[in-house]
Formats: sequence, structure tokens, C-alpha cells
Amino acid sequence: MKIAIVGTGGVGGGFGAALAKAGADVTFIARGAHLAAMKSQGLKLLSPRGDIHLVPTQATDNPAEVGKVDFVLFCVKQWDVESAGERIKPMIGPETAVIPLQNGVDAADRLLPILGAGAVMGGVAQISASIAGPGVIQQVGTFMRMIFGELDGRKSARGERLLAQCEKAGFDATLSDQIQTDLWMKFILLATNASMVALARQPIGGLRDDPDIRPLFIAAANEVMAVGRARGVKIPDNAIETVMSLTDHLPPPQRPSMALDLERGNRLELPWLSGKVVEFGRQLGVPTPTHNLLYAMLKPYIMGKPA
Repeated sequence: MKIAIVGTGGVGGGFGAALAKAGADVTFIARGAHLAAMKSQGLKLLSPRGDIHLVPTQATDNPAEVGKVDFVLFCVKQWDVESAGERIKPMIGPETAVIPLQNGVDAADRLLPILGAGAVMGGVAQISASIAGPGVIQQVGTFMRMIFGELDGRKSARGERLLAQCEKAGFDATLSDQIQTDLWMKFILLATNASMVALARQPIGGLRDDPDIRPLFIAAANEVMAVGRARGVKIPDNAIETVMSLTDHLPPPQRPSMALDLERGNRLELPWLSGKVVEFGRQLGVPTPTHNLLYAMLKPYIMGKPA
């Protein structure tokens, strides 16, 4: 199976390393010092699940060099979705599946006009990992799951093939017939947790257990659920309980990638997280006061640390 990882950060690097170790033909699309380190020293994944060191690592900054692939795990930052979608066209064959694993809920919709309906599936990545240094990915905790499925809910042969490869790689995987629901369940969790942790500048553990802060998590999660339902997404009645249970089981030191980006002075994906909740809420007449506040207070840092 030929797989391209587009965006070799925590998500792409973590899942890509596991798939490559299990025998898939994986090429990593990266750039800069990270790419140089992978080509010279190999990609390293440091994980409580067991470290992986891929030597040699197939890596390039030019998707046209890779040729047609079976799957693209599309893991670029939200602001790069359209431009990266154009760049990966040389890798797309008639049966290729591009699976966006971004934070947020609209990457697949944005790729459809670029790549065509047949090329895009939906995907959800659940892993806490980030770039620790050039060529090095650090995972926090052992939880690692990928959920993917056709956007129309049908089961497909390509989905079954990827499921088998993921199981061979040893991480949890689900071939879903309700990928929109799965995307929104993650969005409820991430849009809330990313902004809460970023604004507080503290890891998840101390926040979720604070009696004054926990109600804000619940209020924010309810707002995302209300917006999703207003958009016609089927969200289960126990969604908030499920999301809070997941939050309670996260490793106490866990910080979503947006919180790490804030600490490092990097650009934030805020417009596609709390900002998207606020945008949808205004379009649909759904009040989102908690996310309004989270978005407004983090907005000065969207483009990185203010001058």
C-alpha cells in the first residue's frame, strides 16, 4: 500500500511512522529543517507505545516526485488546505483517497472542488503528539486512533483496505458509516479544549478538575453541539457526557496543538476552531457566548505573538 503523509507534524508523523513500520510504502511530505533531518537521520517517533526510528525515511518537499498513491493522509494546518490541495494533484489517481485529519470540520468540503468528490473521504485523528525537534515527533500518552469513512456513509473496498493496514500497524482504527457525526464529536471536544487550554495557558489536567472552570468546558461544548445540530448533523443525546469523559481521561499534561502554538508564538488555527463555532452560530442564529469570549480573547494572537 502506497501512502503519502502531507504535513509531517504530530498527527502525520505519528500515524505515518506506525504505518511505515508495519510495512506500508510511506512517503512524508515536509519542508525545511524537519525535512532535512528526516532525510539525513530518519524520522523518530518517541512514544510511550514504543519508539520508532525509520531509517531510511522516504521524504520530499515535492509531491510530484512521489507518483500516484493509494492514500493521502492530509495533515497540513488549516490555512494551507487549499494550496496543499492543489500541490498534491500529481499524487491523485482514479482510486486514490485523500483523508483530511485536520482539526476542525470543513477541510473535506474545501478539498472537494479542488480534487473532486471521488477523491475525498472524511477523517478524524485522535493522538496527542507534536514536533519535538527537526525529525523528531513526541507523543504524550498512548491513545492513538484514526476514524475514517466515505462522506456519503457507504462502505468501500478502499476503506476496508486502509482499516486492515491500520490494524496491522497496531493503533485503533474505525471505518465509519457516519463520518460527519464523528467529525463533529471531535469538534465539540477540540474547539472547546483547544481554546480553553490556550487561554488559560495551563495543561488540561488542572483545568478540567477546577470547580470554577469545568462548567465553562460544559457550556462551550453545548454551544458546539447546538451549532452542529442547527447545521443538520446527527449528534447523539449523550454527546456532552461522552466529550467530558474523554476530556477526563486525557493525560493531565496534555495541551492541544493550538495551545502549543500559542506558547511558541506561532500562528493559530483559532478561526477554524472557536472562530468557526462563532461564525456558524451567527449564520444560524445560535448563541455562542462562551466561544465568543474565547475567540475574542485569543484573536490578538491569531498570526503569532503580537509585535
